[in-house]
Amino acid sequence: MGLQGDEETGTGSPVSVPKPSIFRYNSPLVQVALIGLVCFCCPGMFNALSGMGGGGQVDPTAANNANTALYTTFAVFGILGGGIYNILGPHLTLFAGCSTYVLYAGSFLYYNHYHHQAFAIVAGALLGVGAGLLWAAQGAMMTSYPPHDRKGIYISMFWSIFNMGGVIGGLIPFILNYHRADAVSVNDGTYIGFMVFMSIGTVISLGILHPSRVVRNDGTKCTNIKYSSVAVELVEILKLFLNWKMLLMVPASWASNFFYSYQFTNVNGVLFNLRTRGFNNVFYWGAQMVGSVFIGYIMDFSCKSRRARGLIGIGVVAVLSTAIWGGGLAKQLHYTRDDKPTLKLDFKDHTDFAGPFMLYFSYGLLDAMFQSMVYWVIGSLADDSEILSRYTGFYKGVQSAGAAVAWQIDVHNVPFLNELIVNWVLTTISYPLLVVLVIRAVKDDEEVKGKPKEGAALPGIH
Repeated sequence: MGLQGDEETGTGSPVSVPKPSIFRYNSPLVQVALIGLVCFCCPGMFNALSGMGGGGQVDPTAANNANTALYTTFAVFGILGGGIYNILGPHLTLFAGCSTYVLYAGSFLYYNHYHHQAFAIVAGALLGVGAGLLWAAQGAMMTSYPPHDRKGIYISMFWSIFNMGGVIGGLIPFILNYHRADAVSVNDGTYIGFMVFMSIGTVISLGILHPSRVVRNDGTKCTNIKYSSVAVELVEILKLFLNWKMLLMVPASWASNFFYSYQFTNVNGVLFNLRTRGFNNVFYWGAQMVGSVFIGYIMDFSCKSRRARGLIGIGVVAVLSTAIWGGGLAKQLHYTRDDKPTLKLDFKDHTDFAGPFMLYFSYGLLDAMFQSMVYWVIGSLADDSEILSRYTGFYKGVQSAGAAVAWQIDVHNVPFLNELIVNWVLTTISYPLLVVLVIRAVKDDEEVKGKPKEGAALPGIH
């Protein structure tokens, strides 16, 4: 059965208070750091592979079709993933999810030799299943384990560890292809390097504890649930489609990965040569680390009121989003799909390289701030991992449906300018809806039902 209790407080039964060490293996901090390492090795390396544009191939068709298959199945299993996580627990869920990343990287190693895209498409579809499981588990842990007034910091810590994978993953193609300035496809060693890291992440996933064994410093557990049932999870997942909180998040969810196909393929892939794409990705994912820490600080420390912090964070991201997409528009007006730059930029071309590089860097900064902000809002809607596994699963499912559409749009040669405008509009309409959600659904401390007098510990929160 599912856990019965207050959704906001996520009240769990107190257990004996452990030693006050943040480095206990069953502490929220250590467990969030571990899932960060898993994502460093698996999605982090996948991001580096995708960020090269076309999966590191001269013709992006195979990668676009593989990503369409990936995000189509991801959309389904992202929504189902929270329920599967509640039923199976983290070991089976995460191990099954992580193992599909290795297969995906291997499919491009195969494509490098035989140029048959069927394997890549099938591997992409299987990765969508695995990614749905992995990200539902990750979202539940990242949003439910931290104290409710430190969720922004925990999210930024996870995002920094995770995106360090993109940084290291960007170095792999940069170093291995450094002396191949005129190469159009990455070498075999690049894909093998990705596969090694992904295999390590799959093994690390076995060290993640079940949420019922994770204990906060006040002695409360993150959830009372041991294992849920299929019937309970099906009913609860169906309810999400009528949940007004989730419906308000649909535009933000849809937009949050929609821009990847444009940024990776039509900015990084079109403007820069192969080795420079890897160089750019080091800084793209590095910018994500900076952006997540910055927005995490705002969401946790900008003022006393949790609701006000949420509104300030949304406002900051909205302003930066407008400026960055405006800069993207200015650059996009200089080339089209039918009139691409004939000379690819190299990182050694300092004068011509600097402007497009800073634009791509800024896209990475905005991505982290946007997604960290959305995760903070989700985490503020509840504190129990059972509930938040479904919320984050819904978020990832809708996000992946948008990504599937975006990758297929690029396959059908939609003008670059149209893609940019759609991305800008989607992110922009998300902000007022998130403002409504924060005002109506995010509670300040004094509004939490059953909150004890000031100075007393709040069960299930701290």
